[in-house]
Amino acid sequence: MPHDNTHKVIIIGGGFGGLYAAKNLKRAPVEVTLIDRRNFHLFQPLLYQVATGILCPGEIASPLRHILRRQKNTKVLLGEVVDIDPAKKTVILADGAVAYDTLIIATGMENYYYGNESWAKFAPGLKTIEDGARIRQKIFFAFEVAEREENPAARKAWLTFVIVGSGPTGVELSGMVSEIARKTLREDFRAIRPEESNIILVDLAERILPSYPPGLSKKAADSLTRLGVMIRNGVRVASIDEGGVTVEGPSGRERLDAKTVLWAAGVKASPLGGKLAERTGVRLDSIGRVVVNPDLSVPGHPDIFVIGDCAGVPGSDGKPLPGVAPVATQQGRFVARTIRARLGDKKTPQAFRYFDKGTLAVIGRNAAVADIGKLHFSGVPAWILWLFVHLMLLVEFENRVVVFIRWAFQYFTFNRGSRQLRAEGPVRLPLTTSSVKDDTINNRD
Repeated sequence: MPHDNTHKVIIIGGGFGGLYAAKNLKRAPVEVTLIDRRNFHLFQPLLYQVATGILCPGEIASPLRHILRRQKNTKVLLGEVVDIDPAKKTVILADGAVAYDTLIIATGMENYYYGNESWAKFAPGLKTIEDGARIRQKIFFAFEVAEREENPAARKAWLTFVIVGSGPTGVELSGMVSEIARKTLREDFRAIRPEESNIILVDLAERILPSYPPGLSKKAADSLTRLGVMIRNGVRVASIDEGGVTVEGPSGRERLDAKTVLWAAGVKASPLGGKLAERTGVRLDSIGRVVVNPDLSVPGHPDIFVIGDCAGVPGSDGKPLPGVAPVATQQGRFVARTIRARLGDKKTPQAFRYFDKGTLAVIGRNAAVADIGKLHFSGVPAWILWLFVHLMLLVEFENRVVVFIRWAFQYFTFNRGSRQLRAEGPVRLPLTTSSVKDDTINNRD
C-alpha cells in the first residue's frame, strides 16, 4: 500500500485521455485515483454501431476496474465531480472530496445544440450508451409504426430519417440507416417497403466531411448517394420538433416531415471546464474547451492538466486539435511522461506535439475514405484499414474477438443482432396512427 506522503495523482474521466494517462503511470512512484461517474471505458468511435443495432453496448464498453486490475498503484472511484478547489488542492465530489498533488482533467465532450437545448428531446445526439440506445429505439420503432399506419402522409413521415451534421458521425449514421432500410429490413415487413425510406443528411457546410480534402468529400458523397442518401448541404436548421425539421437555404424555408431526427452537428466541452475557469480564471474557447499551456497545464497552475476533448490545444496549422481518440491518447501519455519527469528531477517536456497518423471515415459496406499524410484514398482499401484500426484500438482482447465475429456475421447476412425495442408499458403506438382501430391489439398476453 502507498504511504501517506506518496504523490497523489487524481484523474477525472475514464475516456481515452484519462485511461492512457493512468496506464502510463503504472510504474511511477505515485498513487493514482481514476474518478468517473461511469464504471466503464466507452469506445465512442463504434457507438454509432450500437445505435444501429450491429453491436451491443457491452461489446464496446470495458469495466475500468478490470482494465486496471493489475496496476497496483491505481484505484478506481465511482463518483461525480461537481467542483475543484485549487487552493486546497481538492476535488469535490457530489458525496465527498479527494485531495490531490497533481490533477488531470479528461472529462470529454457532450452534445451541443447551439442554444436550442429543447431540440435534444426530438433529436438525440450520440455521446453516451444511453444516446445509442435511444437512437436505436427511434430507428427501429419508426418502421414498426409505419407498418400499422394507413395514412400515406403519416407513413412517409415515419419512413423519413433526417440526420443533422455531415461530419464523420453524421456520415456513418446516414450510411448505416440506409443499410438498415435497404438490406436488413427489406423482407421483414408486409405493409411497407423499408427500402423506399427517405434518408436525408443536412448541414450548413458546403460539403460533407468538411475537415477532409475536397476530393475525399466528393467520393464520400458519391458513396452516400449510391446508398440512397439525399445530401442537403448549405442549409441551416431553423427548428426541430416532434414532427420534423424546418431548414433554411438559398431557396428559403422548407419543412421536412420526419419522425426520426438524429443530431450529429455540434459538441461542447463538459461543464467541469467552466468550473475550472471560475476557480482559476483560465480562458475557455467558443465551445467551452480550456485554453491550456503548451505542456497541457493550466496557466498559473502547473499541478493541473487538461487533456482530450475538453482541452483547447492548437495543432501545427493553428487550428484546435480535433476531438478524436488519437489526440486524447497521445496527450494522456505526454502528461504521464511529464509527471514522471518532474518526480525524477529530469527535464520535463516543454510542449505537446501531436503526431497525426491520419484520419478515417466509414460510409458503409466496402466504402470509406482515408486521409493519411499525402495519401488520400477511398473504397475497399480504406474500409479494410478502418476495420483493422478500430479493431486494434479496442482496449480489451475479448472485445476485439467478439466485435470481429459480429462484423463477419453481419457482413455476410446483413442481419443486426441488437434490434430489440424496449417495452415501456403496454404497446400503444402514437395517437396520430390512423390504423389503430381496436384497443384489444394493445393488450399483453
